[in-house]
Formats: sequence, C-alpha cells, structure tokens
Amino acid sequence: MASKNYYDVTEWNVGDPYEDIGEVINSIIADVKSRQTDSDINEGGKPGAVIYIPPGDYHLVSQVVIDISYLKIVGSGHGFTSSSIRFNTPESELADWQEVWPGGSRILVDISLKDGDRESVGAAFYVKRSGDPRISSVEFANFCIDGLHFSSDDGSEKKDPENSYTNGKTGIYIASANDSFRITGMGFVYLEHGVTIYDADALTIDNNFIAECGNCIELRGLGQASKIANNLIGAGYRGYSIYAENYAGILISANNVFPRGASCVHFSGVVRSTITSNRFHSFYPGMLIFKEKCSENFVSSNHFLRDHEPWDPMLEYDNGLDDLYGLLNINGNNNSIISNHISEIIDTQYIKPSGEKPVIIRVVSGKGNYISNNHIVATTETSEAQEAATDSCFSAQVRALLTIDDLDALDVIKVLVEKESTQNTVLDSGDDSQVVMDKTVNAFRPTPTLEQYSC
Repeated sequence: MASKNYYDVTEWNVGDPYEDIGEVINSIIADVKSRQTDSDINEGGKPGAVIYIPPGDYHLVSQVVIDISYLKIVGSGHGFTSSSIRFNTPESELADWQEVWPGGSRILVDISLKDGDRESVGAAFYVKRSGDPRISSVEFANFCIDGLHFSSDDGSEKKDPENSYTNGKTGIYIASANDSFRITGMGFVYLEHGVTIYDADALTIDNNFIAECGNCIELRGLGQASKIANNLIGAGYRGYSIYAENYAGILISANNVFPRGASCVHFSGVVRSTITSNRFHSFYPGMLIFKEKCSENFVSSNHFLRDHEPWDPMLEYDNGLDDLYGLLNINGNNNSIISNHISEIIDTQYIKPSGEKPVIIRVVSGKGNYISNNHIVATTETSEAQEAATDSCFSAQVRALLTIDDLDALDVIKVLVEKESTQNTVLDSGDDSQVVMDKTVNAFRPTPTLEQYSC
C-alpha cells in the first residue's frame, strides 16, 4: 500500500515541476500540514513526509518555504559538473562536449531578484519556524541545486561576469534555530551561497559536492555539536569554503577542500571544536583563520597545501591577502595546532610583498596556544616546472600537484608569534632561524638540525 506521506513531484496534481518545482513542493508541504494537524495521537501524530525528485531538470521560480519538521526532500543524483570550466571554454569547443550542464535530479534556480532584496530572498529553499520546539529533522539528499550563472557585481566589462561568484542566490537558507538537520549527497554549483544556516544544533553536512559557489558552508548565529565531514568543497576567491561563528563543538573532518576559496576554514568566536584529517588546498594565504578569540580548538593531522593558480582564466583573481598574513592566522587562546603537514610551493616572483619571507603559521594575539610537531615544507618552482603549465584546467592543476622534482628550498618564517601574544608553546615546528617570537615570554624548542650533531 502506498504511503500518503510519500510524494513524487512529477505525479502531484498542483503545478508543473518542470516549469516551477517551487510551486509544486510548497503545495505538497501545505497538504502535509492540512493532514497532519494533531501533535499527539497514540504517541505520534506528525510523522512528516518524503518528497521525491526524479532525475531531470526542474526550474524553480517560487522559493520553497519549509516550516514543518520530519521532512525529507530527496533525489536520485547530485548531478555536479564544473560550470566554471564550461564558461571558460570557447563556444566553438562546446559543440563537441558530451554534456554541457549539471544533471541528475537538478533544480535550476530562476528566482528573480531586485536590488536591495534581503539575502534570504534569493534562496531556493528557505527554512524558518518560530515557537517550540525548534524545527527538527529536515533532510536534503541526493539532488543538485544549480544557480546557473554568475553576474557582474560592479558593472565592469573587463572581467568575465561568470567568474564573479556573485548572483544573490542561495541553495539552502535555514533562518531559525534547528535541531538534527541533515544535508547529504547533495550537489551545489554556481550559487553565491551554497548553504547558510543559523543557530544549528546537531547538524550533519556529509558527503556533499559543494563547489564553484561564492561561499560554500556558512554556520551563523550560534550553535553546537555539529559536523562537517567527507565533503568535496571549493568556494570562490572572495568567499568562505567553511565558515562558522559563535559555535562550540564543531567537528570538521575528512573533507577535501579545493583551492580558490578566500579561506578553507574561517572561525569567528568558535571554541572547543576539532579540525582533523582534512586535505586543504589553496592558491592564497589565509587558509585557516581564527578571529574573535577562538579558544581551545584542536587542529591536527591535516594536510595544508598552498601553491600558485595555474589556470589562465583565473590568474587575475586572488583573495587580497599578502604572504605576511600567514597560511594559518591565529587569534585566540589555548588552541592546539599539532602534527599537521604544511606545504608551500610558490615561485619567488609571486610572493607579496616582493622580497619578503612568507609566513606559514602566524599567531597574532592570544595566549596559551600550543604549536607542536608540524612538518612544514617550503619550496619554490624552477623554470622547468613552470613550463609544464597547460590551458586545460584539470591538466594544469594536476600537473602542478604532481610536480616534486624541479623544486628548490624556499626561505620562510615557519612560525611567527606577535608581541601581543604571550605564554605560547612552540615545539619542533621550525629551527631557531625559522621561528620568530619573544622567547622570554613564550616557550620554544627548535626542530633539530643536522648541524647540531655534526662534528
């Protein structure tokens, strides 16, 4: 017997999902609410529903508004493919492509926006409910949300608007306090904001492909006990790959974060959280940023790689930070940065300011930070390695990643502890010449060198 609480958008009797899936889903939610009115029948009463989106292209003109718990919206394929490569490929070559657009169960965000609209107006899915208890257990799984195009934010014709990472569109916007939400197996592409969530508790963002968005994951307001794990993530040069503010107990683990995001992880006022076993890649300084007294966070067993943008269409863009900022920029107290592998591969001609030593870990303010056993490898490309560049985005990046032979040592400051930061401990993360700090107010043990033991 078919369940009354299972809906297929292609079989619903209101609206056309191919023309406006937003109208269809809103009608389905209204039906669920009209049938599930009793909050307590036989220790139940409001089981919620599943809304299924089969593979296909569905335009979304009307924003979906979700104000019920226990709702799962699910498709049959995250459908991600690179729109950035598509828009930076000459039209004459596209005729030979086997596919051009993202696919799977794909929602095309066609919401019309006006100047001055609130950020939430551009969201494909808007979740908000007041009163008690908090809205709970809303799930998004296995479909693609595509913002379609970026647009110029300054009217400039000098830069390709498709590389601007701005269009006012958001994939999922959760505006009220929530509990046990899940976003899994999703694809997000060409949205200014992939996922924006306020006041989350026990949130799971797992196994998604969130890339070529202005910002990928933003946890705002305040929250706790959430996890961001096993995702493939990559923001634009002006936005966050992972951002959190005023949260405690976040677990960020086993993510592969691609380059071009202004930062890989940006914490503001985040405490007692864990960043472990991730692979972070960036073309700019400021890969990991702690602001506003981030405290007692644990950063361990991650691989950080910073190198130079190898793809011609994106060479003119960066995040505006220079190499004195630090790959890891720390403001706060009692944070542990332990046993990370950090690679910087950059030709000296790209270092800013010219002639300066790049900074790897910079402790700007705070006390009690513990920096230990980090393996920092800094090299510069030779001319032979640079000649391996190619016009293909994929080939250019892979060749750059695989380059290991034609590299020379690069002189860097591995750890810089500013005067405003005291009572820190730095162990085995650089030798005497590579660590800059006041050793009268901070503890230091240098990494052993061969010269120390030579006769």
